[in-house]
Formats: sequence, structure tokens, C-alpha cells
Amino acid sequence: MICFPNAKINLGLNIISRRGDGYHNLETLFYPIGLRDGLEIVPSGREEDFRLFQTGATIQGDMDDNLVIKALKLISEEKKIPGIDIHLFKKIPFGAGLGGGSSDAAFMLKLLNDTFSLGYTVPELEQKAAEIGADCPFFIKNKPAFAKETGNLLEEVDLDLSSYFFVLVKPDITVSTKEAYSLISPVPPEIPLGEIIQKPVSEWKGLLKNDFEPPIFKKYPEICRIKEQLYAKGAVYASMSGSGSSVYGFFEKETDIRFDNCWVWKNKEL
Repeated sequence: MICFPNAKINLGLNIISRRGDGYHNLETLFYPIGLRDGLEIVPSGREEDFRLFQTGATIQGDMDDNLVIKALKLISEEKKIPGIDIHLFKKIPFGAGLGGGSSDAAFMLKLLNDTFSLGYTVPELEQKAAEIGADCPFFIKNKPAFAKETGNLLEEVDLDLSSYFFVLVKPDITVSTKEAYSLISPVPPEIPLGEIIQKPVSEWKGLLKNDFEPPIFKKYPEICRIKEQLYAKGAVYASMSGSGSSVYGFFEKETDIRFDNCWVWKNKEL
């Protein structure tokens, strides 16, 4: 069985406070986009064993740290999973603030549940996903949602941005989540995120902010210049996604925009 884990962007990201457990309380809006990986599992005939075949973009780190494998091992603690071959094609860039690894893990949970009729409910899958990563639960339902606390408390929101032409730009820079948080000083937002989102997209500029941008832009001015170029080309709203390093822009019409030494993804529909 095969599925296609998609990326997400953050619409606004406020780092509100530091928690006693070392994490941070935040508020953001996760929005799914059509940029996808490919994930397939095939019964191998071997007894309780797995092999991972990965193609496409290179994944950094050891295989045991791959979130797809973590999802498999998490399920295997409770359910008997026969031997499988896992095929993962990576298109979502690594270290881009797009949740690619989290999406792969969440879709792996759903794929195992469907393939082997494990009987997990959606809330149970969300609980499992939360054990893997803070933004993993979002990809279980995979619908626009406000996220609070560490990103694990979700509230679905009715938001449709499909009328906009979407441009996503990833420079040859990787920003780790750990690095990004080390640069941030939590500050409660002046205007609640939910209030800003209700305004027209044309009014988001200057109101809908990503708290990671100032320190990341200072350290990596190339990322800041991408955002400036998107606005110069007519974007109605542009922002860095998550902790970076990708930057996206919404345009009212299809735009021929190019960036040197960057990975660029464009889509008429999100």
C-alpha cells in the first residue's frame, strides 16, 4: 500500500513562553500544502523484520533516527507487524520548517493501521503521533488547524487559500529546530493569532509574524532577502515557515519568479 505524506507551512508562529520540561509554549496555524513525499510498505515474507529503501533527497542521520522507523517501532510495541519493505521517496526538503519528517511518521502510522487492520481510532493515532514529535498529530487529520502548547493541542479551523498562487523557496541552508530555539526569546503576542487569521490575507503583512524570523534573518541574511524578493514580485503575504529555512509567498495570480541557488516549488493550488 502506498501513500503520499504532504508538507505543511506555518501561518504565524508566536513563541509565548519557556516550559519547565525544556520545550516552549507556542501558537501557530498549520496549513497543509501539496508538496509530497512517497511512502510505500510491501509485505516481504520475512518474519517481523523490515528494510528501508530511501530515494530522492538525502536524509541526514542514522536510520534508527528516521521518524518512519520510529513510527513502526512504536506500533510494533503493541501490535504484531509482519516483515515489510519500506520505500520512502523524499521530495520535501530537510531542515526547511515544512514538517516533512513528522508527516512521514504520521502517514506511516496511518498506513500500518490501514494495511494490517490494526483498529486504531483517529484520537489513538494522534496520541501515538504525539509520542514521536510535537507537530506529528497534525498530519493525522491533515486539515488546517490552530496549534497551541508545544504544537500538540489542535483546533481545526475553516481556512481555504486555494485561490492563491503559492511559491515556496528553500535556499541551500539548513536550520535545525534546536538551533532556532537557541536564538529565541519568548514574548507573548500583542494580537492573538486567531484574530489576525480572520482578516483578509492582504492585511496579514505586518500583523502575522513568525518569531523565529528576526534572529534567523540576522544569522542568515540570505533567507531575509528571499522574503524581500517575494514581496518585490507582488506577494500579498510572505513568511518563513516554522523555524526555517524555507520561505513562502501567496500571489493573486501565477507569477514567473526565479531564485538563484535555491530550490523552488510553485503550485496553482495548495
